[in-house]
Amino acid sequence: MSVRIAPSLLAADFARLAEEADAVSAVADWLHVDVMDGHFVPNLTIGLPVVEALLRHARLPLDCHLMIEDPERWAPMYAEAGARSVTIHAEAAGAPIRTLRQIRATGARAGLAFNPATSVRPYAELLPEVDMLLLMTIEPGFGGQEFMDLVLPKIRHARELISAHGGEIWLQVDGGVSEETIGRCAEAGADMFVAGSAVYGSGDPASSVKALRELAIAAGRSAAASPPGGCPGAAS
Repeated sequence: MSVRIAPSLLAADFARLAEEADAVSAVADWLHVDVMDGHFVPNLTIGLPVVEALLRHARLPLDCHLMIEDPERWAPMYAEAGARSVTIHAEAAGAPIRTLRQIRATGARAGLAFNPATSVRPYAELLPEVDMLLLMTIEPGFGGQEFMDLVLPKIRHARELISAHGGEIWLQVDGGVSEETIGRCAEAGADMFVAGSAVYGSGDPASSVKALRELAIAAGRSAAASPPGGCPGAAS
């Protein structure tokens, strides 16, 4: 399993975003950018102008997670600006297939995100349209929340759907990912990990990214070596 670490700038110092991005550029794979509009989630963060500024300075590709209403209008604009991955929420998307295809048409990866209570199963037929599934392991809107173990069966179920579909679809988890929780996510089948406070709240972001990667790799290897059938039934 390939492990990808995407530090979340939501936990970074917004007055020093370029420096914070540079602090992990040699050890991380992506930069995760949470775009919130104060409507779909009860928080307001950054928008397209800040993302465009980051694109001029960041050395890592940007993974933009749009927690916004009307993603049909805005998602293609983030991809056209240069974000290499743009994720929309299933709960907000009125025309998900069209929007995902518009993202892909720019050359960016298209992602579909799910809140903890949203089932992945009804969206299984959309797998040919996506490059990544993002499962929220907290209620979206604010960083620093406690990881929800109840999402682990959902991660396993999503991995089963991806395996049955075939192709290369990344399975990302976002929320409460830390040295204490990343192993459980990797064992369940996640391969891309968003970590905010665990990276930017540590005092040494680069070392934290390295530690998270090592833990995820070790857990993934352990899961691969375990006999099948050892996991509890999957919730969707």
